[in-house]
Amino acid sequence: MTESTKRRREILDAAAELFARKGVGATTIREIADRVGVVAGALYHHFPSKRAIVDELVTGYLEGLHERYRSIETRNLTPRARLQAIVDASLDAAHEEPHATAVYQDEYPHLREEANLSRASELADAVQRPWLDAIEDGKRQGAFRDDLPAGVFHRFIRDCVWLSIKWHHADDSYPTARLAEDCVSIFLDGFAVDHRCSYADSLPATSPSVAA
Repeated sequence: MTESTKRRREILDAAAELFARKGVGATTIREIADRVGVVAGALYHHFPSKRAIVDELVTGYLEGLHERYRSIETRNLTPRARLQAIVDASLDAAHEEPHATAVYQDEYPHLREEANLSRASELADAVQRPWLDAIEDGKRQGAFRDDLPAGVFHRFIRDCVWLSIKWHHADDSYPTARLAEDCVSIFLDGFAVDHRCSYADSLPATSPSVAA
């Protein structure tokens, strides 16, 4: 690793921690420079702007996530096993790069319209595809319910996975592997003992009148 590459990595790591804690808008170039131990002007030798740091941070994170998902696609797995592998890979990424994960989840929706994040937008679409493919395959094979939109189910389970970084940590006594397994089980098997009971079955036969 060259000295320049090492310095860029230090800047990205420092920025990720500050962005995750304070938000992109509230973090200044001077704060990032102070964290790295250089003068603010020195950062511009590596990145032309704070937005360029955000761009590389988000893009690099998504490229890594995309590679994790691509390795799953090469395996001959059932839809449920594929979904489990995706959740496993997502939580592993979140715990290995908690700050970058937080920046992506908290800031990226607001940055998606930026022209210089077009590569990140393409990658965001690419990392969404394996989730949807596993869900759609499960519906076609009769393993998953076909009365719920794949996109809706995807958003629920995806957000559950990513938001877990706010309360679960890699050194938790509740291990990451167990969290991943339980997450999939709750979404696919339910929490009630008799998960065959539908929401409609739980409603009263007639709705009580509402007093005016």
